[in-house]
Amino acid sequence: MQGEDPFEQGSASILRQPKAVWATAGASVVAFMGIGLVDPILPSIAKGLEASPSQVSLLFTSYFLITAVAMLVTGFVSSRIGGRRTLLAGLALVVVFAALSGTSSSVAELVGFRAGWGLGNALFVSTALAVIVGAAAGGSSAAILLYESALGLGMACGPLLGALLGDASWRYPFFGTAALMAIGFVCITAFLGEQPRPARKTSLLDPLKALGHRGLASVAASAFFYNYAFFTILAFTPFVLNMTPYKSGAVFFAWGLLLAVFSVLVAPRLQKRFGSLKVVGASLVLLAADLVILGYGDHTTAIVCTIVSGAFIGMNNTVYTELALGVSDAPRPVASAGYNFVRWFAAAAAPYLAPKIEEWSDIHIPFVVAAAAAVVGAVVVWARRSALTHEAEELEPKHATEDGVTVFAG
Repeated sequence: MQGEDPFEQGSASILRQPKAVWATAGASVVAFMGIGLVDPILPSIAKGLEASPSQVSLLFTSYFLITAVAMLVTGFVSSRIGGRRTLLAGLALVVVFAALSGTSSSVAELVGFRAGWGLGNALFVSTALAVIVGAAAGGSSAAILLYESALGLGMACGPLLGALLGDASWRYPFFGTAALMAIGFVCITAFLGEQPRPARKTSLLDPLKALGHRGLASVAASAFFYNYAFFTILAFTPFVLNMTPYKSGAVFFAWGLLLAVFSVLVAPRLQKRFGSLKVVGASLVLLAADLVILGYGDHTTAIVCTIVSGAFIGMNNTVYTELALGVSDAPRPVASAGYNFVRWFAAAAAPYLAPKIEEWSDIHIPFVVAAAAAVVGAVVVWARRSALTHEAEELEPKHATEDGVTVFAG
């Protein structure tokens, strides 16, 4: 976080954590793995269920559409039943629907089960950061570092697990995820005590009301276009690369590693030196250039550009989150819920629209559209810079447990 470099505290303060923190962080890794898990097996799923790329892409659309809507619900639920019960409810839903996904006999069934999975994942990841911060030793910076590391590790390992298990059958990654989340459920039940509830309960309309702030609305609008570009890469590129699960998994593992490194190590340092607005603007323009080259390059170029995009995505994820949480006076969980509610709709739209655009035109145009979306995101930041004067690094960091819960900060 800005204003304090968690790495200057020394690794000891980060690693010396209670069992409750490690249990929650470990389950968080698996939860984030679920996002990219299906990447290397998308072609296999399409072949196994005799479906088109646009039909299979609905696995992402249903997942993130439910996630977006759930952003309005998670704070409402957590502020009433507590963080521990919210985590366990989310984990239980993921276990059930991930296992059911592996039994699917049609794309329609799989899409429906992924929607239920998305609800469970939203309940879990929306609460995990607040729980980690509340239980961690070494201050909020060390706790947030652990959470961001879990996010990056999960995004990197998801495609790898999908490739390793999916090489035998596209069904196995779903069963594997269900088993890992069941272990997480047991660990949290055993090691995490009940968390204190907030003094004020969150209403369903609070996140929408928070979007009335010009700065927060500007960040959310820019992030909407950025997320369209992000999830075009994540959901459409596997069909373009058309590789075996192992090779595709290796590509997205490298992509995830860059995402983790730039999110946790590089972005905070660049923000400290140049400021959030300059970093996110430059990163969006570079992401747009990368997308155009990816779309028009040969196969090797497409692989390289896919991996390199992880660097820009990692930086953007960190900077957008910090801007969203610091630009308005709304409590962090409320501001973050409103912000995520907007941006996850783009994550739901891109996986469906990209293959449709290819059907209507050619394989290059989806990447051109995604690049244009990234540029629009940069233009929004530039045009609304007066509303974004209170950058995250200029503000004193707020406690992530304020009002009880912080939603998906990735």
